[in-house]
Amino acid sequence: MKAAVLHANEDIRYEEFPTPETLPGTVKVRVRATGICGSDVPRVLHHGAHFYPVVLGHEFAGDVVEVGEGVETLQVGDTVSGAPLLPCMKCADCQQGNYSLCKHYSFIGSRQQGSFADYVVLPERNAVKYDPSIPYEQAAMFEPSTVALHGVLCNGYQGGGDVAVFGCGTIGIFTLQWAKIFGSRRVVAFDIDEGRLALARRMGADETINTKEEGFMERAKALTGGRGFAWVFEAAGNPATMHMAFEAAANKAHVCFIGTPHVDMTFTPAEWENMNRKEFLLTGSWMSYSAPFPGKEWELTAHYFATGQLKFDPEFLYRKFPMSQAAEAFALFHHPEQVHGKIMLVNE
Repeated sequence: MKAAVLHANEDIRYEEFPTPETLPGTVKVRVRATGICGSDVPRVLHHGAHFYPVVLGHEFAGDVVEVGEGVETLQVGDTVSGAPLLPCMKCADCQQGNYSLCKHYSFIGSRQQGSFADYVVLPERNAVKYDPSIPYEQAAMFEPSTVALHGVLCNGYQGGGDVAVFGCGTIGIFTLQWAKIFGSRRVVAFDIDEGRLALARRMGADETINTKEEGFMERAKALTGGRGFAWVFEAAGNPATMHMAFEAAANKAHVCFIGTPHVDMTFTPAEWENMNRKEFLLTGSWMSYSAPFPGKEWELTAHYFATGQLKFDPEFLYRKFPMSQAAEAFALFHHPEQVHGKIMLVNE
Protein backbone atom coordinates (compact mmCIF):
# COMPACT_ATOMS: atom_id res chain seq x y z
CA MET A 1 0.00 0.00 0.00
CA LYS A 2 0.94 3.66 -0.07
CA ALA A 3 1.48 5.54 3.19
CA ALA A 4 2.90 8.78 4.54
CA VAL A 5 5.87 7.35 6.42
CA LEU A 6 7.88 9.31 8.99
CA HIS A 7 11.56 8.32 8.71
CA ALA A 8 13.15 11.00 10.88
CA ASN A 9 12.42 14.47 12.20
CA GLU A 10 10.68 16.47 9.43
CA ASP A 11 11.25 13.57 7.02
CA ILE A 12 7.84 12.26 6.00
CA ARG A 13 7.61 10.46 2.65
CA TYR A 14 4.66 9.13 0.67
CA GLU A 15 5.84 5.72 -0.44
CA GLU A 16 5.23 2.00 -0.60
CA PHE A 17 4.79 0.42 2.85
CA PRO A 18 3.78 -3.10 3.93
CA THR A 19 0.01 -3.54 4.05
CA PRO A 20 -1.03 -4.53 7.59
CA GLU A 21 -2.24 -8.09 8.04
CA THR A 22 -5.80 -8.81 9.16
CA LEU A 23 -5.42 -11.05 12.23
CA PRO A 24 -8.13 -12.93 14.13
CA GLY A 25 -10.40 -10.50 15.96
CA THR A 26 -9.38 -7.51 13.81
CA VAL A 27 -10.71 -5.65 10.79
CA LYS A 28 -8.90 -3.95 7.94
CA VAL A 29 -10.18 -0.47 7.12
CA ARG A 30 -9.69 1.44 3.89
CA VAL A 31 -8.87 4.90 5.20
CA ARG A 32 -10.90 7.61 3.50
CA ALA A 33 -10.12 10.62 5.70
CA THR A 34 -7.75 11.17 8.60
CA GLY A 35 -7.09 14.31 10.60
CA ILE A 36 -3.80 15.73 11.81
CA CYS A 37 -4.01 15.97 15.59
CA GLY A 38 -2.05 18.50 17.60
CA SER A 39 -0.18 15.56 19.16
CA ASP A 40 1.05 14.51 15.70
CA VAL A 41 2.82 17.82 15.11
CA PRO A 42 5.66 17.37 17.66
CA ARG A 43 6.07 13.78 16.47
CA VAL A 44 6.87 15.08 13.00
CA LEU A 45 8.51 18.45 13.69
CA HIS A 46 10.16 18.03 17.10
CA HIS A 47 11.69 14.53 17.30
CA GLY A 48 8.60 13.23 19.07
CA ALA A 49 8.08 9.81 17.48
CA HIS A 50 8.55 6.63 19.53
CA PHE A 51 10.42 4.91 16.68
CA TYR A 52 11.18 5.16 12.96
CA PRO A 53 9.91 4.47 10.39
CA VAL A 54 6.35 4.98 11.60
CA VAL A 55 2.96 5.69 10.05
CA LEU A 56 1.22 8.22 12.28
CA GLY A 57 -2.49 9.10 12.31
CA HIS A 58 -5.25 8.22 14.80
CA GLU A 59 -8.28 10.35 13.83
CA PHE A 60 -9.79 8.48 10.90
CA ALA A 61 -12.81 7.05 9.14
CA GLY A 62 -13.25 4.60 6.31
CA ASP A 63 -14.75 1.34 5.08
CA VAL A 64 -14.24 -2.19 6.37
CA VAL A 65 -12.65 -4.18 3.53
CA GLU A 66 -11.68 -7.35 5.39
CA VAL A 67 -12.72 -9.03 8.65
CA GLY A 68 -10.59 -11.44 10.63
CA GLU A 69 -11.58 -14.78 12.06
CA GLY A 70 -14.01 -14.48 14.96
CA VAL A 71 -15.28 -10.99 14.14
CA GLU A 72 -19.05 -10.93 14.73
CA THR A 73 -20.24 -7.31 14.88
CA LEU A 74 -18.79 -5.95 11.65
CA GLN A 75 -18.83 -6.91 8.00
CA VAL A 76 -17.24 -5.80 4.77
CA GLY A 77 -18.74 -2.49 3.64
CA ASP A 78 -19.47 -1.08 7.11
CA THR A 79 -18.39 2.51 7.67
CA VAL A 80 -16.31 2.86 10.83
CA SER A 81 -14.28 5.32 12.80
CA GLY A 82 -11.40 4.13 14.94
CA ALA A 83 -10.87 4.38 18.68
CA PRO A 84 -7.05 4.49 18.74
CA LEU A 85 -6.35 3.47 22.34
CA LEU A 86 -5.29 -0.15 22.89
CA PRO A 87 -5.49 -0.62 26.67
CA CYS A 88 -3.98 -3.68 28.34
CA MET A 89 -7.37 -4.66 29.84
CA LYS A 90 -5.54 -6.28 32.77
CA CYS A 91 -4.32 -3.51 35.10
CA ALA A 92 -6.35 -2.10 37.99
CA ASP A 93 -7.34 1.00 36.02
CA CYS A 94 -8.60 -1.05 33.08
CA GLN A 95 -10.44 -3.43 35.42
CA GLN A 96 -12.30 -0.40 36.79
CA GLY A 97 -13.14 0.87 33.31
CA ASN A 98 -10.66 3.76 33.46
CA TYR A 99 -9.00 2.84 30.17
CA SER A 100 -7.64 6.35 29.57
CA LEU A 101 -5.47 5.89 32.67
CA CYS A 102 -3.92 2.56 31.62
CA LYS A 103 -0.12 2.72 31.98
CA HIS A 104 0.50 -0.32 29.77
CA TYR A 105 -1.38 0.76 26.66
CA SER A 106 -0.50 0.87 23.02
CA PHE A 107 -1.88 3.43 20.62
CA ILE A 108 -2.71 3.32 16.93
CA GLY A 109 -0.75 5.99 15.11
CA SER A 110 2.09 6.45 17.59
CA ARG A 111 3.12 3.18 19.26
CA GLN A 112 1.98 1.12 16.28
CA GLN A 113 1.20 1.87 12.66
CA GLY A 114 -1.64 4.32 12.09
CA SER A 115 -3.99 5.85 9.56
CA PHE A 116 -1.79 8.03 7.35
CA ALA A 117 -2.04 5.21 4.84
CA ASP A 118 -4.33 3.36 2.45
CA TYR A 119 -5.24 0.83 5.15
CA VAL A 120 -5.17 0.42 8.90
CA VAL A 121 -5.93 -2.71 10.94
CA LEU A 122 -7.56 -2.47 14.36
CA PRO A 123 -9.30 -4.76 16.86
CA GLU A 124 -13.02 -5.30 16.36
CA ARG A 125 -13.87 -3.48 19.59
CA ASN A 126 -11.94 -0.39 18.43
CA ALA A 127 -13.90 -0.05 15.17
CA VAL A 128 -16.93 2.15 15.86
CA LYS A 129 -19.66 1.60 13.29
CA TYR A 130 -21.54 4.70 12.20
CA ASP A 131 -24.38 5.62 9.83
CA PRO A 132 -23.04 5.75 6.26
CA SER A 133 -24.92 9.01 5.66
CA ILE A 134 -22.24 10.76 7.74
CA PRO A 135 -19.47 12.12 5.46
CA TYR A 136 -16.01 10.61 5.93
CA GLU A 137 -14.49 13.96 6.88
CA GLN A 138 -17.05 14.40 9.65
CA ALA A 139 -16.59 10.83 10.86
CA ALA A 140 -12.83 11.43 11.05
CA MET A 141 -13.74 13.93 13.79
CA PHE A 142 -15.12 11.22 16.10
CA GLU A 143 -12.04 11.32 18.31
CA PRO A 144 -12.09 15.09 18.99
CA SER A 145 -15.81 14.85 19.77
CA THR A 146 -15.24 12.03 22.23
CA VAL A 147 -12.43 13.96 23.95
CA ALA A 148 -14.86 16.82 24.50
CA LEU A 149 -17.61 14.55 25.79
CA HIS A 150 -15.20 12.78 28.15
CA GLY A 151 -14.37 16.16 29.68
CA VAL A 152 -18.07 16.93 30.09
CA LEU A 153 -18.57 13.59 31.85
CA CYS A 154 -15.46 14.02 34.03
CA ASN A 155 -16.89 17.34 35.19
CA GLY A 156 -20.05 15.67 36.49
CA TYR A 157 -22.05 17.85 34.12
CA GLN A 158 -25.79 18.32 34.59
CA GLY A 159 -28.07 20.56 32.54
CA GLY A 160 -29.83 23.67 33.75
CA GLY A 161 -26.85 25.90 34.58
CA ASP A 162 -24.72 28.51 32.86
CA VAL A 163 -21.72 27.09 31.01
CA ALA A 164 -18.44 28.80 30.03
CA VAL A 165 -16.19 27.28 27.38
CA PHE A 166 -12.71 28.81 27.01
CA GLY A 167 -11.17 28.12 23.60
CA CYS A 168 -13.17 27.66 20.40
CA GLY A 169 -10.93 25.23 18.60
CA THR A 170 -12.26 21.83 17.60
CA ILE A 171 -12.47 20.48 21.16
CA GLY A 172 -14.07 23.65 22.50
CA ILE A 173 -16.72 23.70 19.77
CA PHE A 174 -17.64 20.09 20.47
CA THR A 175 -17.69 20.81 24.22
CA LEU A 176 -20.20 23.61 23.83
CA GLN A 177 -22.35 21.40 21.61
CA TRP A 178 -22.42 18.61 24.20
CA ALA A 179 -23.35 21.12 26.89
CA LYS A 180 -26.28 22.25 24.71
CA ILE A 181 -27.37 18.69 23.92
CA PHE A 182 -27.47 17.83 27.61
CA GLY A 183 -29.54 20.86 28.55
CA SER A 184 -27.50 23.91 29.47
CA ARG A 185 -29.31 27.08 30.45
CA ARG A 186 -26.82 29.19 28.54
CA VAL A 187 -23.45 28.49 26.91
CA VAL A 188 -20.94 31.34 26.62
CA ALA A 189 -17.89 30.75 24.42
CA PHE A 190 -14.61 32.66 24.91
CA ASP A 191 -11.81 33.11 22.38
CA ILE A 192 -9.51 35.77 20.90
CA ASP A 193 -10.35 35.00 17.26
CA GLU A 194 -13.53 36.44 15.75
CA GLY A 195 -13.67 33.70 13.13
CA ARG A 196 -13.73 30.98 15.77
CA LEU A 197 -16.30 32.94 17.77
CA ALA A 198 -18.51 33.16 14.69
CA LEU A 199 -18.20 29.39 14.29
CA ALA A 200 -19.14 28.96 17.95
CA ARG A 201 -22.32 30.95 17.37
CA ARG A 202 -23.24 28.80 14.38
CA MET A 203 -22.63 25.70 16.44
CA GLY A 204 -25.01 26.85 19.17
CA ALA A 205 -23.24 29.19 21.59
CA ASP A 206 -25.78 31.54 23.14
CA GLU A 207 -23.19 34.27 23.64
CA THR A 208 -19.58 34.80 22.60
CA ILE A 209 -16.92 36.87 24.33
CA ASN A 210 -13.65 38.10 22.81
CA THR A 211 -11.10 37.97 25.63
CA LYS A 212 -8.94 40.63 23.97
CA GLU A 213 -11.61 43.23 24.69
CA GLU A 214 -11.37 45.34 27.82
CA GLY A 215 -13.82 44.41 30.55
CA PHE A 216 -14.74 41.07 28.96
CA MET A 217 -14.99 39.19 32.27
CA GLU A 218 -17.38 41.72 33.79
CA ARG A 219 -19.64 41.43 30.72
CA ALA A 220 -19.50 37.67 30.90
CA LYS A 221 -20.41 37.54 34.58
CA ALA A 222 -23.22 40.03 33.99
CA LEU A 223 -24.87 37.38 31.78
CA THR A 224 -25.14 35.20 34.89
CA GLY A 225 -26.47 37.93 37.16
CA GLY A 226 -22.99 38.33 38.61
CA ARG A 227 -22.89 34.80 40.01
CA GLY A 228 -20.36 33.35 37.59
CA PHE A 229 -20.64 30.07 35.73
CA ALA A 230 -21.78 26.81 37.27
CA TRP A 231 -19.84 24.75 34.72
CA VAL A 232 -16.49 25.84 33.28
CA PHE A 233 -14.51 24.03 30.58
CA GLU A 234 -11.00 25.08 29.53
CA ALA A 235 -10.29 23.69 26.06
CA ALA A 236 -7.37 25.81 24.87
CA GLY A 237 -4.53 24.48 27.01
CA ASN A 238 -3.36 28.05 27.53
CA PRO A 239 -2.26 29.36 30.94
CA ALA A 240 -4.15 32.61 30.27
CA THR A 241 -7.48 30.85 29.80
CA MET A 242 -6.80 28.55 32.75
CA HIS A 243 -6.49 31.62 34.93
CA MET A 244 -9.70 32.99 33.38
CA ALA A 245 -11.50 29.77 34.30
CA PHE A 246 -10.70 30.34 37.98
CA GLU A 247 -12.17 33.83 37.76
CA ALA A 248 -15.27 32.88 35.78
CA ALA A 249 -16.30 30.06 38.13
CA ALA A 250 -19.27 30.58 40.42
CA ASN A 251 -19.42 29.47 44.03
CA LYS A 252 -19.51 25.65 44.14
CA ALA A 253 -18.81 25.52 40.39
CA HIS A 254 -17.41 22.53 38.51
CA VAL A 255 -14.27 23.37 36.50
CA CYS A 256 -12.63 21.00 34.02
CA PHE A 257 -9.29 21.46 32.27
CA ILE A 258 -9.51 19.55 28.99
CA GLY A 259 -6.68 21.49 27.37
CA THR A 260 -3.04 20.61 28.04
CA PRO A 261 -0.56 23.46 28.61
CA HIS A 262 2.88 23.21 27.05
CA VAL A 263 4.64 25.87 29.12
CA ASP A 264 5.12 26.38 32.84
CA MET A 265 2.26 28.07 34.65
CA THR A 266 1.84 29.47 38.14
CA PHE A 267 -1.03 30.75 40.25
CA THR A 268 -0.77 33.66 42.63
CA PRO A 269 -1.88 33.15 46.23
CA ALA A 270 -4.89 35.38 45.50
CA GLU A 271 -5.90 33.23 42.54
CA TRP A 272 -5.58 30.05 44.57
CA GLU A 273 -7.59 31.64 47.38
CA ASN A 274 -10.23 32.30 44.73
CA MET A 275 -10.67 28.54 44.44
CA ASN A 276 -10.71 28.09 48.21
CA ARG A 277 -13.28 30.82 48.79
CA LYS A 278 -15.56 29.63 46.00
CA GLU A 279 -15.12 25.98 46.98
CA PHE A 280 -15.28 24.97 43.34
CA LEU A 281 -14.35 21.51 42.15
CA LEU A 282 -11.44 21.28 39.71
CA THR A 283 -10.75 18.22 37.59
CA GLY A 284 -8.67 17.23 34.61
CA SER A 285 -9.71 15.11 31.66
CA TRP A 286 -7.57 12.70 29.64
CA MET A 287 -8.49 11.05 26.34
CA SER A 288 -11.99 9.70 25.80
CA TYR A 289 -12.84 6.22 27.06
CA SER A 290 -15.20 4.51 29.51
CA ALA A 291 -16.75 1.10 30.12
CA PRO A 292 -17.82 -0.89 28.22
CA PHE A 293 -14.89 -0.08 25.92
CA PRO A 294 -14.55 2.19 24.03
CA GLY A 295 -17.38 3.85 25.95
CA LYS A 296 -20.46 6.02 25.81
CA GLU A 297 -18.32 8.84 24.40
CA TRP A 298 -18.04 6.90 21.12
CA GLU A 299 -21.55 5.50 21.16
CA LEU A 300 -23.15 8.90 21.73
CA THR A 301 -20.99 10.60 19.10
CA ALA A 302 -22.21 8.06 16.52
CA HIS A 303 -25.81 8.64 17.61
CA TYR A 304 -25.79 12.44 17.67
CA PHE A 305 -23.80 12.74 14.45
CA ALA A 306 -26.47 10.58 12.80
CA THR A 307 -29.37 12.64 14.20
CA GLY A 308 -27.71 15.91 13.23
CA GLN A 309 -27.87 17.29 16.77
CA LEU A 310 -24.08 17.15 16.95
CA LYS A 311 -23.20 19.48 14.12
CA PHE A 312 -20.33 19.58 11.68
CA ASP A 313 -19.35 22.76 9.87
CA PRO A 314 -17.01 23.02 6.87
CA GLU A 315 -15.05 25.64 8.82
CA PHE A 316 -13.91 22.92 11.20
CA LEU A 317 -11.52 22.16 8.35
CA TYR A 318 -8.73 24.58 7.60
CA ARG A 319 -7.42 22.69 4.58
CA LYS A 320 -7.60 19.30 2.92
CA PHE A 321 -4.63 17.58 1.33
CA PRO A 322 -4.30 14.31 -0.54
CA MET A 323 -2.36 11.79 1.52
CA SER A 324 0.51 12.14 -0.96
CA GLN A 325 1.02 15.72 0.25
CA ALA A 326 1.30 14.94 3.97
CA ALA A 327 4.73 16.60 4.14
CA GLU A 328 3.30 19.85 2.75
CA ALA A 329 0.45 19.67 5.26
CA PHE A 330 2.79 19.31 8.23
CA ALA A 331 4.99 22.14 6.96
CA LEU A 332 2.10 24.52 7.72
CA PHE A 333 2.63 23.85 11.42
CA HIS A 334 5.94 25.71 11.34
CA HIS A 335 3.56 28.67 11.81
CA PRO A 336 0.79 27.13 13.96
CA GLU A 337 -0.80 30.51 14.66
CA GLN A 338 -1.81 30.57 10.99
CA VAL A 339 -3.59 27.19 11.12
CA HIS A 340 -7.23 27.91 11.96
CA GLY A 341 -8.93 24.55 12.15
CA LYS A 342 -8.34 20.90 11.38
CA ILE A 343 -6.07 19.80 8.53
CA MET A 344 -7.46 16.66 6.90
CA LEU A 345 -5.61 14.12 4.75
CA VAL A 346 -7.78 12.20 2.28
CA ASN A 347 -7.33 9.15 0.10
CA GLU A 348 -8.97 9.73 -3.26
